Parts: sequence; structure tokens; C-alpha cells
Amino acid sequence: MARAVSHGLLGALNLVTLLLSLPVLCAGVFFRMRASTECERALQLPVIAFGCALLLLSLVGLAGACGRRGVSAPFLWAYVFFMFLLVVAVFAFTVFAFVVTNRGAGSAVSGRGYGDHRLGDYSGWLQARIAEPETWRRVESCLVQARVCGGTVHRGALGLDAMELYKQHLSPIQSGCCKPPSRCGFRYVNATFWEGTRSGSPPAPAGHGDGDDGDGDCRAWSNSQQVLCFECDACKAGVLETVKKKWKTVAILNAVVLALLVLVYTLGCCALRSNGGKRFSNGADQT
Repeated sequence: MARAVSHGLLGALNLVTLLLSLPVLCAGVFFRMRASTECERALQLPVIAFGCALLLLSLVGLAGACGRRGVSAPFLWAYVFFMFLLVVAVFAFTVFAFVVTNRGAGSAVSGRGYGDHRLGDYSGWLQARIAEPETWRRVESCLVQARVCGGTVHRGALGLDAMELYKQHLSPIQSGCCKPPSRCGFRYVNATFWEGTRSGSPPAPAGHGDGDDGDGDCRAWSNSQQVLCFECDACKAGVLETVKKKWKTVAILNAVVLALLVLVYTLGCCALRSNGGKRFSNGADQT
């Protein structure tokens, strides 16, 4: 009876995950084929990998739950083993995601619909990753291809005066990459041009001389639409703020997934134990 219940529940759960894996896999392949940039195609690879892994694991689980007693044992062993590895991996990533995203918050700019973000406010691990030249080159390429500064910000800003622009709700990436940092004191002229306080040259930042990192950002700013503030630390901080928010959401979802994985892993262990226990009792009866 116990064997029938554990195997039945395990088979039902794996049938559900099998049905879920098919649309996930198909969606990943579809959007990868329709992607217009290399960055968009790269984003679909984890989705495709997850769909394939879920499909294979579900098939192994179904074979172990629905197969005959002598045939299902190897599949159950393989299923339990890989489920254990998956539980450990999801647990480790969830803890890691919470640890590296526990710092960082944008400081709201008075009277404006956005906040300024500083690179030093984030965890050392995130700072080290985003500071790697090759990593930032790929991120910057993706930002340019995605036209994060050529869409809503500039088209929506055309014809607005400075105060109206400042009330626009900008994303952390738009705030950090598409305009000079507020602490630099640049004056907004129009949608594609900002100027300094003296003949268009960048003014000294408010924190200059006291360890503030604004001086480099102020000098890095360019009105060229191909440059803007993509080399600023504020831009890197905007990217990290976006990553932090997404990772926190993923970490919360992973906590729910982890509970489900532990339940499925427990059912797999029960099915494996009942399968082995039944064979043992039959062998004892025959003797």
C-alpha cells in the first residue's frame, strides 16, 4: 500500500513537471530564434537548459515511479541522486543570492523621480564582477543594443523643460547611464545635451576631495549618444541595482521551489525505500 501511494504521488508530480517543461523549452527556443541581438539570444540559454534538465529529470522520475519493481530501482536511485544534487544547488544559490544582495540602495534626489546609486554601496563580490573589463564590455554592448538611452528617456524628454525632466521616473540603469550624476551639477539643456557650469566643462563634484567617486563620473560623461555615462561608476551601480532586485525576486521564488524539491525528494526516498523493502520481505518469505 505504501509503495503504491509513494509511487503514485511521485509519478503524478513528475507528470506535472514533464508537462511544464515542454512549454518552457519551446518558449526558450522560440524566443532565441526570434531574438534580434546576441544579448537577447544569450538570455534564453538558461531557460533552454532549465527546460531540458526538467524534461530529462521528469522522464527518469516517471520511469522510476511507473516501471516494474525490478526495472524501476536503477531509475529511482538516479532520480534520488540528482534530486539531492538539485536541492543542494538551489539551497546554496538561494543563500548566496540573499547574502550578495543585502547591500545597496539608491539615495532619492529631492524633487526628482529617480535616485542616484553609488558603486561602493554594493557587496564586494558584485563590485568585483562588474569591474572586470571583459564583463563590463559585454554589459555595455547589451545596453547599447537594447537602446536603454534611446527609447523612453529621450523620446519622452523632447520638449520638456528641466523641472519636467527631473520628475520623470527613470529606471536605475537609465538614471546611472543616460544622464550625468546629480552630484556633478550639470545643467539640463535639452533631451540630448547637458552642460557644466563653466563653458560646458564639468564642474567639481560636491564630494571632491573627501573620497567621493563623483569626479571620475563627471569627467567620464559625454553628450555623445554613443558614450553618455556608460563608463561611469554610476552606470555600473545602476546595473547592479537592477541585478540586485532581480536576484532578490529569484531568491524568494527559489525558497518556494526549494520546499517543493524537498517534498519531491522525500517522495523519491520513500518510493525507493518501499521498493527495496518489498523485495526484502519477499525474499524473506521465500526462505
